[in-house]
Amino acid sequence: MINLLYCGNEKVFDGVLTSLLSIMMRDPASDEYHVTILTMSLTRLNPQYTAISDKLIHFLDRVVKEFNPASSVRKIDVSDLYEEHLGKSPNEGCYCSPYTLLRLLADKIEGFPSKVLYLDCDIMFNRDIHLLTDQDISEVEFAGANDHYGKYLINPRYMNAGVLYFNMDKCRQTDLFAKARAWIWKKKLVFADQSALLRAASKRKLLPQRFNDQKFLHSWTVVRHFSKRLFWLPYPHTANIKQWMIDDVHRIFRYHQFDDIYERYLQYKSEYEAI
Repeated sequence: MINLLYCGNEKVFDGVLTSLLSIMMRDPASDEYHVTILTMSLTRLNPQYTAISDKLIHFLDRVVKEFNPASSVRKIDVSDLYEEHLGKSPNEGCYCSPYTLLRLLADKIEGFPSKVLYLDCDIMFNRDIHLLTDQDISEVEFAGANDHYGKYLINPRYMNAGVLYFNMDKCRQTDLFAKARAWIWKKKLVFADQSALLRAASKRKLLPQRFNDQKFLHSWTVVRHFSKRLFWLPYPHTANIKQWMIDDVHRIFRYHQFDDIYERYLQYKSEYEAI
């Protein structure tokens, strides 16, 4: 059994669905997955910041059960917890969205098991997820891979927080999340939740880049993270191409490794829109 954690608002459909399909379709064991999505309404900040609907959760739950009837998807609305612990902090207007801060409330969620894999919504698994979840994290708070640009610009061991494998028992022992929330209140951080987690950690494990590759897709890549990246041609610029932008993935990245997943995704998307 594998426990997954995502965070987001009503607009996460494309990201979470493609991510989940990549996990389940690349898992030859058809393992049991329990997916938790932390959400909230924060319309005081942006009218589009609305919590995920029950309709979306029920649909995703139906999808994962088609692969394994024991799997499940649940949402937890942490609007009140957010306002209590993070609301109106210096990092509320962070570089991405306040929804990235929700993972810092993981210690406040009852029933989380000892191991939880947190994933950003813009990732796809290229290989079996067990290559990641079989990693030993018994002596650390969490494991993650380098940030592609941060390892050059900040620190050679600077992690990207888009894929983090948490040892929740150890995190509770060290008060990792409480310490990270304290950093969120101290000052505005360049990468908000990511910076807070790294500063709060007492012991973490650095994984090979193939477990969170933000720039390339090799045959050995386990996780391809479709984060914003730098392109040099035809002139230096950044682009934020997400995995559900299928035409751009084909035209610019020239990836066709996910085409079987895209076929299922488009079928499910059509079904969801018809509900």
